[in-house]
Amino acid sequence: MSPSSSAKPFIVGLTGGIGSGKSTVAARLVERGCFLIDADNIAREIVEPGQPALAELAEKFQGILNADGTLNRAELARQAFATPEATAALNAATHPRIRARTDELFQQAEREGARVVVYDMPLLIENGETHRVDHVLVVDTPDDLRVERLVQHRGLDEEDARRRIAAQIGRAERLAAADTVLSNAGSKGALLGGVDRFFDDILARAHPGAGTEHRT
Repeated sequence: MSPSSSAKPFIVGLTGGIGSGKSTVAARLVERGCFLIDADNIAREIVEPGQPALAELAEKFQGILNADGTLNRAELARQAFATPEATAALNAATHPRIRARTDELFQQAEREGARVVVYDMPLLIENGETHRVDHVLVVDTPDDLRVERLVQHRGLDEEDARRRIAAQIGRAERLAAADTVLSNAGSKGALLGGVDRFFDDILARAHPGAGTEHRT
């Protein structure tokens, strides 16, 4: 979708599978002046001690709290990604709260006059949230390379890495929803160059402060 002459920010929905390199893309877009809404950061915020989501998760999953009451993320991930039913339970406890906080940040971006908002959302397509953005940007990385990165940089074993990848939608479905695809099969420099070209193209087509009205 092309930017309009509205005063609303132009919203880019950034997505891709786990280990695809979304964080690198998001960081570069922030350097270029975009307002970032990071769903993963929001997900961490809502499970801090004292938050309702943490209490709900502790009821659904056994042994996920550390001695100090904080979330043992590794244990939650181990249980939550073990079966589709467990993943659904995790999503039911967290996604509504993530959405509410996301709405607050969209409003903040508009108040601050942001021209381009990057909505970094791993489950943008799975959750049916593409209607909330003006442009879907997918970071595409081969599965074997994603496994390698998850093992090397996140300390997962190969079986766990492949299980997490399998819990997400397939590559074909993700690419079918994309307006723009950024390949991350090469060097970091090549990826950043692609990000810069994407941003320049978006900005060139967008009137300052442009975008379609944010939809809820």
